[in-house]
Amino acid sequence: MPTVALVSLGCAKNLIDSEIMIGHLHKAGVTLTPHPELADAVIINTCSFIDTAKKESIDAVFEVIEQRMEDPTRKRQKLIVAGCLPQRFSKELPKLLPEVDAFVGLDEIVRIPEILSDVLELKDGNAAERDYVSRVSKYVPDYDTPRYRLTPRHMAYIKIAEGCNHPCSFCIIPQIRGGHRSRTLASVVREAQILIQEGVREINLISQDTTYFGMDRWETGRAKPNSPVDSSRGESIADLLRALNGLEGDFWVRLLYTHPAHWSDELIQTIAACDKVVKYVDIPLQHISDPMLSRMRRETDRAHIEGLLSRMRKGIPGLAIRTAFIVGFPGETDDDFNQLLSFVESSRFERMGVFQYSREEGTNAYRLDSQVHPMRRKSRWNRTMALQRKINEEISTAQIGKTIRVIVDSPGKARSWMDAPEVDGIVHVDPAMTVGSFVDVVIRDARGYDLIADGAIV
Repeated sequence: MPTVALVSLGCAKNLIDSEIMIGHLHKAGVTLTPHPELADAVIINTCSFIDTAKKESIDAVFEVIEQRMEDPTRKRQKLIVAGCLPQRFSKELPKLLPEVDAFVGLDEIVRIPEILSDVLELKDGNAAERDYVSRVSKYVPDYDTPRYRLTPRHMAYIKIAEGCNHPCSFCIIPQIRGGHRSRTLASVVREAQILIQEGVREINLISQDTTYFGMDRWETGRAKPNSPVDSSRGESIADLLRALNGLEGDFWVRLLYTHPAHWSDELIQTIAACDKVVKYVDIPLQHISDPMLSRMRRETDRAHIEGLLSRMRKGIPGLAIRTAFIVGFPGETDDDFNQLLSFVESSRFERMGVFQYSREEGTNAYRLDSQVHPMRRKSRWNRTMALQRKINEEISTAQIGKTIRVIVDSPGKARSWMDAPEVDGIVHVDPAMTVGSFVDVVIRDARGYDLIADGAIV
């Protein structure tokens, strides 16, 4: 059997796609190696959300191409480029990258053993033989989809839906991954049961918009933004959280990638009532100025956002909120930006990311006038990040002396309820603590985004 190396780039949603490819390869008897130089074929699962992601993906492709050229033992090695990049640029890439042996789209990841076999037999193939990309993505994984997890044994992601129905003017995702397609509640719960039986202690629910879960199957086919959630019309994210909370076992459920347009009081009450659902919410707001929210097509306004955050804070005691903002969006004035700074300062988000606007071809924002100069975008990014660092230091310092529950990720490193994997801070703990366990620790110090517990060695 052939030997394959897989490089996974991008977000957690992409990581699941990589896990599915490896699962199918493993089921087919293919040997996986972490050493590309030893592989018969290298698969690069790419991202193309923004310019930096595209650059990272292209750099990874060229790195393998150059290594094949320089190493005589790798001349027969095949290179497969999969994921978002070929899905987005299916027509352009075969011409631009003749050295690549196959391009694999999002719906074709389940065919990866078959494609690998074709590629290994291919000698002087033409562009058609190298193209494995469906025009529109429609695939949705299920609980029994072959999958080989790349996360630590005690933590896993569950992709509860694919695609997106939101019209955000800066985002290319709906064009890459298609419209929103929810899994059934039963499918997600069954996958969670399997993961818990395998020893998973933290389940992270992900999709392009987790709050839209189930709504695409309601009678209307599409819920209206900011409308009350009537769960009698069908399954909802609140129903899913309650079902997961009812499963046996000692574990956390974390809700990521929510959208402010479809939050409901029912969801707030559900998170507050479910003891296994951590009091942490990831809700990218993108901006607070009404002119910016309108140009971004965010389906919300300032009044809605402020009212929602107030209800969330009051309804969920101890809630930690992670959000994200875009600075330098076309037309962003000094007043718009100052509104954002003031909002960040008053809201005191526990966790926050800031991104400089990336002008992406194919998006509605690409054609907007009043593009902000790159230097001004960077300056605004620096100012916003500096403000948030100050807020985070104050929030971290306030934890000193408190006893908090953490999950141990690796020797000496853990995470609190305020910290999602990869994107947030860590809690330094006693290195003797068992990896994958929940432990109550006393915080004795804080350094930036990180906390230091008794017994930690730093």
